[in-house]
Amino acid sequence: MPWITKNSGSATIQTRDEPYLTADMVKKLRDEYIPRYQKPKGALFQALHLIQHHYGWVPKQAMKEIAEVLSITPGEVLDTVTFYEEYWEHTKGENLISVCRSIACEFCSATACTEAIKEKLGIDVGQTTEDGKFTLVELECIGSCGTAPAALYNEDLHENLTPERAVEMIDQIQNGTYKQGGTGAVKEDL
Repeated sequence: MPWITKNSGSATIQTRDEPYLTADMVKKLRDEYIPRYQKPKGALFQALHLIQHHYGWVPKQAMKEIAEVLSITPGEVLDTVTFYEEYWEHTKGENLISVCRSIACEFCSATACTEAIKEKLGIDVGQTTEDGKFTLVELECIGSCGTAPAALYNEDLHENLTPERAVEMIDQIQNGTYKQGGTGAVKEDL
């Protein structure tokens, strides 16, 4: 089978007049983060986090700006963004639902939870609802194997998840009754 290539060498990047990497972000990188490392490239994760926490994703223009500040190539920034699941190359919904798909969660019916969420929201994994309120993704492991299945609703960990609870939390978010904090590792005393 022949390799399928794309012409990324001449690809154009949509830009805006104002930089994504603000003067305050550049100052923080230069004064606080870069000095911690032997080479400026060491501050790449912090730079990406600054952008993502501010905008909710990492635009390609921001990748070029980060590369310039850290004296690395834009390709190195892009490689990092595309390798780690936590970085977003496009906008996502206001609420991010991340269902764990590790072997422990799969064994404990995570697939049923994902299917219930897909049906409730009318989207597939990796998609965002038309109103921009929810994005559904799957993650390899969120470290809650002992209380599988597990999912993150935004940054709240929910363990021992059932399809009914998965849908109920969406209802709570929609009607404003959702309480942050997650379920934690809830186990009954024996």
